[in-house]
Amino acid sequence: MAKQQTEVRDLQEGSYVIIDDAACKINAYSTAKPGKHGSAKARIEAKGVFDGKKRSLSQPVDAKIWVPIIERKNGQVVSVDGNDMQVMDLETYETITMRIPEGEDVSPDENIEYLEMEDQRKIV
Repeated sequence: MAKQQTEVRDLQEGSYVIIDDAACKINAYSTAKPGKHGSAKARIEAKGVFDGKKRSLSQPVDAKIWVPIIERKNGQVVSVDGNDMQVMDLETYETITMRIPEGEDVSPDENIEYLEMEDQRKIV
């Protein structure tokens, strides 16, 4: 998994973090003051980017945490077949098969934006 390490205090709402080996987008970030015998703690509420599951994490603010490297790419829909579509990456011209998200209506020659991390992809 493409990732880098950072401190918990450097995270903010809208950024990405790895919780339970899944890339998640932070929905809420709050800190509690340090106690008598401890350091300040951060509470993170996040939602999985590729699976949509809600996850939470509580860590000291000076702890190290992994942050996924998620690329935002552009593609063009080449063809649509049932619930799948063929998308051509506009930089590498590579063709990939992606599942059409429920409720989305895509047609050939339409330009889309998608997130990619290793072999996982999601339409934005």
